[in-house]
Amino acid sequence: METVFIADDEQVIREGLKYIVNWKSFDFEICGDASNGEEALTRILSLKPSLVIIDIRMPKMHGIDVIKELRNQGFTGKIIIISGYSDFKYAQQAIRYGVDYYLTKPVDEDELIDIISQISSSLQDEKKTSQVLLHYQEKAKKEILDDIISGNANTSLINTDELHLDAEVYQVVIYEQYMRDRETMPYQFSELLRVTNNGSYTFEHIEKDGKNIIILKGQYALDKFQRFLDHYSTPPQKGSPLDTLFLTYGTKVYSLFDIHISYNQAHRLIARRFFCTPGQHTLGFDALPSYEIKNASIDHSKLDEYCTAISDYIQAFNRKKIISALAELSDYLYSVRDDIGAVKLFLTDLFLRIKEHISHIYSSAPLSFPSNSDIIAIIDRKFYLYEITTFFTAQFEAVMNAIGNSSRDSILDDIIFYIDHNYQTNIKLETIAPLFGYNSAYLGKIFSKAVGENFNNYVDGIRIKHAKQLIIENKLKVYEISEAVGYKNVDYFHKKFKKYVGQSPAEYRKLHCLEEDSDETENN
Repeated sequence: METVFIADDEQVIREGLKYIVNWKSFDFEICGDASNGEEALTRILSLKPSLVIIDIRMPKMHGIDVIKELRNQGFTGKIIIISGYSDFKYAQQAIRYGVDYYLTKPVDEDELIDIISQISSSLQDEKKTSQVLLHYQEKAKKEILDDIISGNANTSLINTDELHLDAEVYQVVIYEQYMRDRETMPYQFSELLRVTNNGSYTFEHIEKDGKNIIILKGQYALDKFQRFLDHYSTPPQKGSPLDTLFLTYGTKVYSLFDIHISYNQAHRLIARRFFCTPGQHTLGFDALPSYEIKNASIDHSKLDEYCTAISDYIQAFNRKKIISALAELSDYLYSVRDDIGAVKLFLTDLFLRIKEHISHIYSSAPLSFPSNSDIIAIIDRKFYLYEITTFFTAQFEAVMNAIGNSSRDSILDDIIFYIDHNYQTNIKLETIAPLFGYNSAYLGKIFSKAVGENFNNYVDGIRIKHAKQLIIENKLKVYEISEAVGYKNVDYFHKKFKKYVGQSPAEYRKLHCLEEDSDETENN
């Protein structure tokens, strides 16, 4: 519904104008009135009515001056002057300031109603035109944004100010559902960052290839995003915003026409979700492998190499070597250019070769390998590489049991071996237990009983031991050491280090450096 404001110093005229016109029938409602020019100016600028009916001669501020100031301050509504004077000079000024109609008192009721009808029709036409124009502007903008992220934009034809695309820095984020079986996004991106985006001044949102693409604009938006990432630096709680999403982000760029660089990185990372660890919800541009110094594509000669090695480890009941081989293979596959379909095909081929090799050697053993078609289907359905390696280790464990290794006393040694070589990762009892055929609760009990401390304390001890060595070497900063030993949050690392060592990392480094200096002095 449109709004109308009435300004006249005579109350009887104001009241009369409210009732002689059936405003509702013209899709209008009265939003306010004023008895003097100053009040009228203030309230009109505040209420922004669609139509103003104003007298010329009013106390405190002349009607023409009110209209002039309204136009100077950007008011674009319709204006009708109602005056007791038919002065041509006033009419000229009224036309200059975009007044639509100039009526003299006493107002002819039929003439006023006819004018209101015309203004109502004009406003409806303008609204339709505006909506159509906005629709095409938005459509054109999305096509321009698509060109920008694709690196095909014609820079000379883009008005960045008009499209609200001008900023000092940009960054591209792509997000999708974390749970792949869900169809709707539970959160808007603006809700995640807790920002308003009126007029798309903070970020742009488009969809491409079924993915939600966000272009962050300006340092404020990028800082908000970084704080969001920092808040969820550890695995998010169930039901929290990030728990429902998986997102990737490219590097910061400082030109609108370099946005495609950030987008290409984020887009490549979405495809690399396959390599994420359990519970991982984000991937940043620094996680991209450098193809220039690593492998271009899968070397299929490695099929024979890994088939022979893993088959030998199975026959030797060497769980440590099996785990090491699968970890090494995972690192190798992470570095190749091939798509995930090719990686899965490689892993499927590898498993089938190992199955054939072991089945041939132990043809009389009660092996329980799945059928080839089931193996192909199982690997194809897996979303993550760690799920596939978990499937491999479970199958290999079953084979070792079937071919005669009934004792599992060495499992704890294998687990400790695994911890000692993977403490830098987000290692958890829940993720280790399935690799060795246990549920986490039972493994936690036997681990504590055999080792003399619980799993988490043991892992912390290993990490702190390595941290002390890195501090002594004095080559890395404390926050770098924190990350190197598996603590993403440096404050948490400080707390753990002080608990186990009785000193802060800085105090430990200072003390050790003093001791080394003293030893060198004595030796000299």
